[in-house]
Amino acid sequence: MSRKKDIHFEVSERKVLLRLFDIVSVCFGIYILTELFSFDYLTISQDNIVPLLVLTIYITVFGTIFEIYDLQKASKLDVTFRNIVLTASVTVLFYLLTPVLTPFLPEQRFQIFFFYLALIVSIFLWRVAYVTLISAPRFYKKVLLVGEISNIENIVKPLNQSDPNYKIVGFINCEEESESPIKFKGLKEFEPEQLLDVIQKEKISEVLVASYNSETIASEIYHDLINLLDQGFTIREHTQVYEEITYRVPIQFIGKDFYKYFPFSRSNQNKLYLFFHRTFDIFFAVVGLLIGITIMPFILIGNLIGNRGPLFYTQERVGKNGKPFKIVKLRSMIVNAEKDGAKWAQKNDKRITIFGNFLRRSRLDEIPQFINILRGDMSIIGPRPERPFFVNELSRIIPFYETRHIIKPGLTGWAQVKTRYGSSVDDSLTKLQYDLYYIKHRSIFLDLNIIVKTMSTILYYRGQ
Repeated sequence: MSRKKDIHFEVSERKVLLRLFDIVSVCFGIYILTELFSFDYLTISQDNIVPLLVLTIYITVFGTIFEIYDLQKASKLDVTFRNIVLTASVTVLFYLLTPVLTPFLPEQRFQIFFFYLALIVSIFLWRVAYVTLISAPRFYKKVLLVGEISNIENIVKPLNQSDPNYKIVGFINCEEESESPIKFKGLKEFEPEQLLDVIQKEKISEVLVASYNSETIASEIYHDLINLLDQGFTIREHTQVYEEITYRVPIQFIGKDFYKYFPFSRSNQNKLYLFFHRTFDIFFAVVGLLIGITIMPFILIGNLIGNRGPLFYTQERVGKNGKPFKIVKLRSMIVNAEKDGAKWAQKNDKRITIFGNFLRRSRLDEIPQFINILRGDMSIIGPRPERPFFVNELSRIIPFYETRHIIKPGLTGWAQVKTRYGSSVDDSLTKLQYDLYYIKHRSIFLDLNIIVKTMSTILYYRGQ
């Protein structure tokens, strides 16, 4: 079977493309500015390599914080424009405040406005081209799903939500025919004998195999898949793709071969990484406590007016290796909020006070936990520590739940920056998937990514 392959971009390729052309478009915009106007604050020349490098770093870092590299948001021009304006505003501000590494302020202060405008216009014009061309249907990665119907919904929904360009066009039920077959109406179904024709007609780029047991795959489908593989066609296993696109470990698909899915990061035993991680914890904990002490008078006033009662409270949580410890937090709920027993915090929870809601959403209620970090009970980054009552309940329902306790719990973590506060078993399952992904792929680069995304959470007031 010969066919012409469509052009499509992987998730990582699109993120690199966005970052690369943001920088290229900004440099081009500055070049146009110097050619058309008497703009000399920053020019594209060898003498300005350091200032241009600093500008590149600022755009990349603040662009990540303000989510211009989030693929879901990058496909929406209105959201993209807002985030570009925020990125450009903070970039220019920091650029002006670091004159040792960047050019000194120009004599004609109006050039600063031209510089600011050039950043916004150049990046936005490139993003218009991205949405029109790269993010268009012609560049979608078209996928055919071959699997058991019982698996399909749990696979299709997360993939569609995570990557707008990963399009599953239909599925083939790989099981042998039964007397009362189950039907799935959320996706177009093709017959097994249509597999090769569908690939050619629909211009499929990849076949995704989703089966708990390869023995259930019908023989005719199996032989067609072997022939496709011999021709160099891309055939992938669904758990691999699920983890790659959603950044979560799909524990709901893991059975007795669980050990295949948990080749945990070498960083968990790397002494050098652990040393730097602890040093990082101590440094940020000290800085965090100093900031907390500085703003404490304002928190005290807010607590007196809108909280009424003790400012601090302690609560037992489960730490590394299941060892319990006392967590310290700023109180955000009414006094005796759990007199009727332990409950999950819900959206618009009436137990949360007005000032407590502000503390939660701004993450200020977490400041005292820097004390737990200095004690060694917690880390800056890791799975959020849960209460023993909920750990016992969730461990009975969700497989591998206690696996999250093999590292120290954290003030922030992969689950905290990727999803909202968990208030149900389903939410806890999703958070566990993110936590296990972090434990599996733990590294300095992932830690830095979490720190930057945590700043987005705080700036966009998303804490709960």
